Amino acid sequence: MKQIAATFFAIALSACAIGSQEDDNDRFPTSSAYPPGTMERTTFTAGVPEHWQISALQTPTRPDATWKVVIITGTPSWSEYWAPTIAALPQTREVIVADRPGFRTSEPANAVRDLAKQADALAPMLEHREGQRVLLVGQSFGAPVATLMAQRYPDQVDAVVLVSAFFGDRGPTARRLIGAGSLFHGMLPRDFRNSISEITAQTNQLPAVWTALRGLDEPIVFIHGDADTFVQLEADQRIAAEYGHTLVTVPGGDHFLNACCVPALIGAFEQAISEAEGREAAQPPATQPVDPDPNGGPTLR
Repeated sequence: MKQIAATFFAIALSACAIGSQEDDNDRFPTSSAYPPGTMERTTFTAGVPEHWQISALQTPTRPDATWKVVIITGTPSWSEYWAPTIAALPQTREVIVADRPGFRTSEPANAVRDLAKQADALAPMLEHREGQRVLLVGQSFGAPVATLMAQRYPDQVDAVVLVSAFFGDRGPTARRLIGAGSLFHGMLPRDFRNSISEITAQTNQLPAVWTALRGLDEPIVFIHGDADTFVQLEADQRIAAEYGHTLVTVPGGDHFLNACCVPALIGAFEQAISEAEGREAAQPPATQPVDPDPNGGPTLR
């Protein structure tokens, strides 16, 4: 009976939340649905002493890309379901989105419950070409991980977008699924089991996340659907207002804007990029060198 209930839970979570772990599903077109060369699978070594191998989906190198979009996914962490967003971005944007540690084919086998360690593990994604800038995107559970990444690697992050951000506020669907998952935790498939493990460990780490969010200097844009039952809109409205950041509301959008509402999501990306570029344009010009005065005093320009 317990095995049946656990199987039912996994199916329910798949149908309601993420889609199946298999690539074939109706809600989330995956990379195989797009022409060759649109995106490709890659791996990189995590930026932690364990040197886990992390699987990621990325665009091929785009010489004209002035921005690199680095996406930190929610939980369970399946990069394939960002394929529609990757395919819709212009050629001036490169993208990489990983299966976070503990999910899909990324190592380790068990959950990585430490948010800061996840941030460090994924830090190699921030590497970029000279002259290119980085937009860091955190989705749902990935939002606090992205927040810590931006704090820990400020010189490599130029703007931040937080999508359906989950900072501990559970809507009715999340409460129901997490409660059921906790009851049958040991019987769940690996990705669902790791998802429940990292969610239950999040609460005690949130004070460090709030400190990080308060200290970020980059432009930050929140985007949230008003039909989200996993993390309700009011939660991010409160956070964005308290910390003084822009919030974009998507009418009819659910928790998975990367599936339902790609144009609105890309609009939020471009808004954050525009804010970062506008901030740079508003900076005073760099101080020019001072010409020597033959009389011994400085000559001002």
